[in-house]
Amino acid sequence: MPWSPKARSFWPIVLTLLIADCTTKELAETYLVPEHTPHEVAGSIVRFTLAHNPGAAMSLSLGRYSRVGFTLAALLALLVLAHFYRSTPATDRRRAAALAFVVGGAIGNLLNRLASPRGVTDFIDIGVRSWRFWTFNLADAGITIGAALLLVGVYRDRSGGDVEQGTDTTASTV
Repeated sequence: MPWSPKARSFWPIVLTLLIADCTTKELAETYLVPEHTPHEVAGSIVRFTLAHNPGAAMSLSLGRYSRVGFTLAALLALLVLAHFYRSTPATDRRRAAALAFVVGGAIGNLLNRLASPRGVTDFIDIGVRSWRFWTFNLADAGITIGAALLLVGVYRDRSGGDVEQGTDTTASTV
């Protein structure tokens, strides 16, 4: 059975992001020790700094229940995202790609959270001088990019903008 256009957009992005995320986290764990020691990549603006986040985005915490709570939240989010994917028309490559970034990032952080009792591995450190953004990883970037693309898609759909779809609007399970 040939893949639908949405599947041809979705699965390569999910797999590429997941492999890149897991690989870069492993490299960070190997080469960026000790933790919290900056390694300049582009001056002080972009640095690689190993950190572990037992919480969620921006170090949100549920205390000692963080690992279990955020694991369950990620699993629930993946179920919701699976529903969105299944309800996406078979020809809607843009929505499928946006969902793929979120799903790939969510799976990457979930696997890392399950594998490491220290928390999710973060290492991308961006800022100027003493002002720094939260340290993050490729999975976080994928989730952010995917969420932004989904918002743009919702805006375009509501404003009647160009939607990349053919005449087949049936959802596909592949």
